[in-house]
Parts: sequence; C-alpha cells; structure tokens
Amino acid sequence: MGTIQILLIVWGVVTAALIVAMIYRSMLETHEEDQLYLEAGEESMAREQRDIVSRIEKLGRPITALAVLSGLILVAIVGMWLYQGFKSF
Repeated sequence: MGTIQILLIVWGVVTAALIVAMIYRSMLETHEEDQLYLEAGEESMAREQRDIVSRIEKLGRPITALAVLSGLILVAIVGMWLYQGFKSF
C-alpha cells in the first residue's frame, strides 16, 4: 500500500471523527436554550443548561484541531499526488 493510500485512510478517519463531533455538538445545541425564565424551584433546569453549555465549549478545541488536521492531511495528499504526476511527466 502506498503512502497516498495510507494518507487517504488517515484523512478519512480524521474527517469521520470531525463529522461525528460536529453532529454531537449540533445535537447538544438543539437542547440549549437561549434564555431561561426560572422559578425558585427550577435550579435543576439551570444546572442542566450549564452542563450543556460546558459540553459545547469543551468540543470547540477538538473540532478545530480535527478540522486543521484534516485540512493539512488533504493538502499533503494533493501535494504528493501532484509531485508524483510531475515526476512521471
């Protein structure tokens, strides 16, 4: 198996992980409320919303890292493909 094929597999895995993380964040965001009007006894709803916001914020860095990594691997694949094309030209 060649280097480009290995990079394509790695890129596919990284991109799949990125898509899963983005879908998970999107699902969390559907449960997030923009404004909450709470009565005195509804502290559990406020706690739940804080937990959701915390999870969304924690996903920010991994999503950014996966997106950058996916882009870098894709650029490397294209560069290697072009190099091999020019080499055999």
